[in-house]
Amino acid sequence: MSLFSTILSKLGIGEAHADTPAAAPTAGATETTTPAGSAAPAGAGSHISQVDVAAKLDGLAAQKGEQLNWKTSIVDLLKLLDLDSSLTARQELAKELNCPADKLGDSAQMNVWLHKAVLQKLADNGGNVPADLL
Repeated sequence: MSLFSTILSKLGIGEAHADTPAAAPTAGATETTTPAGSAAPAGAGSHISQVDVAAKLDGLAAQKGEQLNWKTSIVDLLKLLDLDSSLTARQELAKELNCPADKLGDSAQMNVWLHKAVLQKLADNGGNVPADLL
């Protein structure tokens, strides 16, 4: 399983939840999904419910004993999900998400790119991510 797949799994993105049918999305969730009139009928291979990524991560942060700023730090986001946040793991994730080669050589630039890329990919895979984080 790829590292990004593990992130999706930890957040419950892409999983069919029998106990949470179409009533699960929040009021703002429909604004960030497909535009009106697009050809994405419910149940046509799409996710059953959209995961509120910010609420889920904020909830996990509240349970942790340390202060983790997942909104700006890829290291903190990975720690929050109990995943390896080492440089090697982050480089592996960056390669998996097709990080530009020039950013891979500079850990600070890679971290900034990786944080944005992970949040964008979460949104692309059915996660409801606030627009100000994308």
